[in-house]
Amino acid sequence: MTYIFETKLRENNSLQTSLTTILGINHYLSSNLCKKLGFTSRLKVKDLTNDQITSLVKLVSFNNIKINSELIREKTYILNKSVSIKSYKGLRRLIKLPVRGQRTHTNSKTCKKIT
Repeated sequence: MTYIFETKLRENNSLQTSLTTILGINHYLSSNLCKKLGFTSRLKVKDLTNDQITSLVKLVSFNNIKINSELIREKTYILNKSVSIKSYKGLRRLIKLPVRGQRTHTNSKTCKKIT
């Protein structure tokens, strides 16, 4: 089991693919991280050494990439701010209606499920 940034990575997948399971890292960013560290695209997670894992963690922290709990905290702060200043977006979110101009006559069921 390999845990990086509070996320369990699949050991049989390549490192680039399994890094995308971490919230805040997309495919483009994961390939850039692997290129900077000199990892091949076929490197599996189970073949990582402890030094490689620490270098990956240091690179992400050095580049100030927001991941997992930091990203969630920032998103909730932005949403709460829009609600507290009573912007249009915040008011629509309070009454659980679609925020971005979607149709409400027939298709607002999914928005009402999301809290």
